[in-house]
Amino acid sequence: MRTATISRETSETSINVSVNLDGTGAYAISTGIGFFDHMLEQFSRHSLIDLDVKTVGDLHIDQHHTVEDTGIAIGEALAKALGDKAGIRRYADALSPMDETLTRVAIDISGRPFLVFKTEFSQKRLGEMDTEMFEHWFHSFTQAAGITLHVETLYGSNNHHIAESAFKGLARAIREAVEIDPRKAGAIPSTKGVL
Repeated sequence: MRTATISRETSETSINVSVNLDGTGAYAISTGIGFFDHMLEQFSRHSLIDLDVKTVGDLHIDQHHTVEDTGIAIGEALAKALGDKAGIRRYADALSPMDETLTRVAIDISGRPFLVFKTEFSQKRLGEMDTEMFEHWFHSFTQAAGITLHVETLYGSNNHHIAESAFKGLARAIREAVEIDPRKAGAIPSTKGVL
């Protein structure tokens, strides 16, 4: 089983994250931000990655540290669970429709963190979550996981649908990218021999 647990303690947040890449999409999420929890639940369910997240952050200040550090911890857990990445598919993409919204997500588990995020919101908050925090979460996650990630909403008008299609698209792309490819026979998917 490809699993990992990360504990991250700072003066701003206390976070415990566990992942199982070969899970069933079971989750237990608590960050103190309801809409953020909902997005992480969608990520777990549609990636089939079991995800436990317990974050206690300084929400009396704002959401920045909670969202950022949760992204870092989940990214670190993903990278740790992947180990040397032997046998994985590595590349994947997904088109994620949600009613009037369509988002395209492409991923390379490359060891080279880079995010392109072309998704915009027309309102400042969804529930109690600041919409500017979505890009920040994707950035923190991408950097810590060591992946190249492109997220682009092609069209859409409902802000809830836009956010959810991005997280579901990420989930579906990651599900494929972390899968073991039986044709690779355990080889590292790179001509360099290392990722």
